Amino acid sequence: MDFRRRDIVKLAAGACALPLVSRGAFAQLAPNPPSIRPPSPAERGAMGGLARAFMDKYSVPALSFAIGYAGAIVHQAAFGVADREQNEAATPQHLFRIASVSKMITSVTLFRLIEENRLKLTDRVFGPDALLGTDYGAPPYSPGIDQITLEHLLTHTGGGWSNDNRDPMFTHPHMDHAQLISWTLANRPPGQHYAYSNFGYCVLGRVIEKLTGQRYAEHVRAEVLARCGVTDMTIAGNTSDQRQAGEVAYYDRVENPYEMNVRRMDSHGGWIATPTDLVQFLMHVDGYARPANILRPHTIQTMTTAPSYSPDYAKGFCINNSGNWWHNGSLPGTSTIAVRTHGGFCWAAFTNTRRPNTKMDDELDELNWSMARQVSEWKVA
Repeated sequence: MDFRRRDIVKLAAGACALPLVSRGAFAQLAPNPPSIRPPSPAERGAMGGLARAFMDKYSVPALSFAIGYAGAIVHQAAFGVADREQNEAATPQHLFRIASVSKMITSVTLFRLIEENRLKLTDRVFGPDALLGTDYGAPPYSPGIDQITLEHLLTHTGGGWSNDNRDPMFTHPHMDHAQLISWTLANRPPGQHYAYSNFGYCVLGRVIEKLTGQRYAEHVRAEVLARCGVTDMTIAGNTSDQRQAGEVAYYDRVENPYEMNVRRMDSHGGWIATPTDLVQFLMHVDGYARPANILRPHTIQTMTTAPSYSPDYAKGFCINNSGNWWHNGSLPGTSTIAVRTHGGFCWAAFTNTRRPNTKMDDELDELNWSMARQVSEWKVA
């Protein structure tokens, strides 16, 4: 399997960007200490100074972030303007497109279905007696299509359909899911190597719909997000006129953020959320005993264990040897990251712009660590 970790950092739907250190064995842990204090006014000021310096460096209109620990949001803040034209100040309640951070949510949804014995990682996806049957074209398929399993799609090891200038999810914008999947199976055979794949996660959304008889977003909101105490998340619109109430405006120097079919990206990159929403979600699947997780410990272990040929990507979660789990997201007008740390913290940070061919995504990740370290008692390492 040919996989280079840094190849996926700059791609349009997100990647992995944390340093590797040694990882201990998985266990459901009690938070230690059991609780932490929020930052003092001076510490909040120091965090804000770091955030504003980052925003100045990359000309970011709005940045919002949240930090959680042991089931509690210990800090949240927003800076800049959510909408330049309206001179609307950003608040922690503003919604952002989260791009590929959405893959975490799709993965957790599938693992809940696995816990209910409604499917297995080894289940085939396409073909007679497979999860999707012949909904998207009948045999004979291109070689390998009828051998693709749920695990292949979760780990991006179905091969082909990669996140590059031929990414199926950014072609044929007027096709719906069924038309695009059928066209791709007929015209773009899979490969036999690791390839970070938005299209694969689009297919996983259709698996959820087939098994549950519900629209993807409807099922996720009811069976995953609501169990995490998250009620305001939804799938983004495509155009400026389709922005949700409380959603930021997006700005990009290179590409138009409103010339994409974001709704079609639902299960791989379509959700909008606040950073607090994502932190609440992460704290309910983080492997810590508080708050109660919505998945069993063994399920979380399986979900966050990577195959040997792509050691930095598990199943919807980037991982490293320290026990950090995360996902980046990147689309025109959007750069995001959500992280579960080995020290018990969960945090997320979203912006309403991106800067291709810069270190903005890496430095957004580093910014969160630096802000958390402003509270020395938190002992963020």
